[in-house]
Amino acid sequence: MAKCGYCGTTIIFGGMKENGLRFCNSECHRKGRVLVLSRDIPQNLVDEQAGRIHRGSCPKCQGNGPVDVHSSYRVYSMLIYTSWRTAENVCCRSCGTRRQIWDAMFSLILGWWGFPWGLIMTPVQISRNIVGMLRGPDDIKPSAKLDNIVRVNIASQVIQNQQTT
Repeated sequence: MAKCGYCGTTIIFGGMKENGLRFCNSECHRKGRVLVLSRDIPQNLVDEQAGRIHRGSCPKCQGNGPVDVHSSYRVYSMLIYTSWRTAENVCCRSCGTRRQIWDAMFSLILGWWGFPWGLIMTPVQISRNIVGMLRGPDDIKPSAKLDNIVRVNIASQVIQNQQTT
């Protein structure tokens, strides 16, 4: 199975392709374009900024870190329509776990009602949330996902600065 070139989510069906990369949705596709440009950002700059975020306060609750990327998964379906998504949350572990519990409960209540994908994707998304709650990112160092987000943000700032000058 393919993985999103931006967020690393497994792509079961669909997605968008560009420059040899595959993206899970239009937001990751947009960010992925910047990702191609971000490959020139020096690693030490990314490490410094990701480390600062990792050691900082949670942007959601202002509590102590470590702050990292916590993925949560949700599915919603009605009859023949089913939609599932992944949300990347930059926050502390307790905020990430709260979001995973919320999305698991949302999926448990509203995920089953579509045929056939609701019946298939609901247990998948609930399981992914449970695994995310149990494993979570490393408390000692920033994850590759956080590095990726930082790298893309730096590249976006560089592009904005080039467009304004």
